[in-house]
Amino acid sequence: MTAMIMHSPSLSAPALGRSFWKNSLAAGLAVALHVGVVALLVLGWSVEKPVAEAPRELRTQLVMLPAAPVPEAPAPTAVIPVAPPAVEPASPPREAPRPAPTKPVVDPRVQAQKLEQAALARKRVEEQKREQQAQQQRERQESERRLQAAEQQAAEQQRQARQAQALAEQRHAEQARQAAADSRSYQPLSKQAPDYPQRALDKGLEGDCTVEYSVTPDGRIDNPKVIDGCHPLFIRPSLAAAQTFRYQPRVVDGKAVTVPAVRNTFHYRIK
Repeated sequence: MTAMIMHSPSLSAPALGRSFWKNSLAAGLAVALHVGVVALLVLGWSVEKPVAEAPRELRTQLVMLPAAPVPEAPAPTAVIPVAPPAVEPASPPREAPRPAPTKPVVDPRVQAQKLEQAALARKRVEEQKREQQAQQQRERQESERRLQAAEQQAAEQQRQARQAQALAEQRHAEQARQAAADSRSYQPLSKQAPDYPQRALDKGLEGDCTVEYSVTPDGRIDNPKVIDGCHPLFIRPSLAAAQTFRYQPRVVDGKAVTVPAVRNTFHYRIK
């Protein structure tokens, strides 16, 4: 606050005294107020941030007073600092919203062409699948036909083998019967009687000994052997006598052949 004193020669002494005291009182109050504010600032008093309100104004009023003697100049009025209003921190800029994706415009003719191509492709796939199935069916039928033919051929071969075996057995049996008949009727051209063993004579032993052998194409004896039932004392003389036999060669289809299983029985008797 500032007090302005105007001098006027028309004012009286009592009026001057009263105005002096009034000015002194006002100056003292102003000084005390300034001293208190400075003390609060020094002690750490902080002014709270005002809430977004208009800054305060300090108004002064000019008072016209009568002229008086000039008093001592009052202390200079301290200016109270006013804190600036709080500035809120700036918020980050918001991201602009992205535009919604627009749907592409599809040409109906292009879409119809794509559908037609897809239908043709599906039809081709189905035809290929049917052809593959038919091919597999034909291959399966062909394999079954081949298997049946192989089974029939194997069965025929088995039947022919059985027939051949039966014929061979029949021929072998016929040959055996013929050989048996031949062995009985096939007599040697020359033969020598076996020597009677002396030990058998001493013991008075008698018996029979049958020797079996084959007659070669030249009429000689081959592989003679004694049939079971022959006494051991008669084996050696029987085999030695059989080796001296000579036969007429057997001719079959104009060719001399071997006659197997020819038997001859030697009889040992004491007279």
